[in-house]
Amino acid sequence: MKPIKLGVNIDHVATLRQARLTRYPEPAHAALVAEQAGADSITVHLREDRRHIQERDVKMIQDVLTIPVNLELAVTAKMLALAEKLRPQYCCFVPERRAELTTEGGLEVAGQLQKLRAACATLRANGSKVSLFIAADAVQIDAAVAAGADMIEIHTGHYADCTDATSRADELDKIARAVEYAAQTPLQINAGHGLHYHNVQPIAALERVAELNIGHAIIARSIFSGLHQAVKDMKTLMDESRR
Repeated sequence: MKPIKLGVNIDHVATLRQARLTRYPEPAHAALVAEQAGADSITVHLREDRRHIQERDVKMIQDVLTIPVNLELAVTAKMLALAEKLRPQYCCFVPERRAELTTEGGLEVAGQLQKLRAACATLRANGSKVSLFIAADAVQIDAAVAAGADMIEIHTGHYADCTDATSRADELDKIARAVEYAAQTPLQINAGHGLHYHNVQPIAALERVAELNIGHAIIARSIFSGLHQAVKDMKTLMDESRR
């Protein structure tokens, strides 16, 4: 079975900094620590309201890392222009609402296919590989293929939010079926949202999933164990699921 990759989202390092508008903690420093601990990529969400990650953070992180940077962004003309300027290795289009605490669901690809086809073409021509953050749904997977995306990231938030074993098993089955469906397409399959140290292994065990993107749980654990150890602990759990 192929090893699974870990993308570490460091948005909440910037959240802590922006809470006091200080110069610390430095997201680029966190990105370096995560890389040294075994992260395979670093994810940052450059939101339109700039509530955490700033444009300068993306530039600094790109400058210091040897692993890929995955830039999450809304599908707007302004954010598309920023992505063209920043030229990250990966771009992931996500839904975005100002009132939400965090991304609440998958992107509606099928309902805005023309817009997303143009956005994917623009960023791919600019040298970025493009991912779409979508629900575990065959209609959205087909639309992602039609849009010309390189990858999808399957939203695992509903699975992560389950409070009983039955509903959790149902959501896991839904994700597993979506993964098998997507495996018949050219898309690379990633997954993420809401995953933590107690629920990650069933998702990581899905052998067609290439990479998991995890942020809040890792940054939360780092308060007590340090970021290097928090990343290593997550990598260990994911690796164990593939043995």
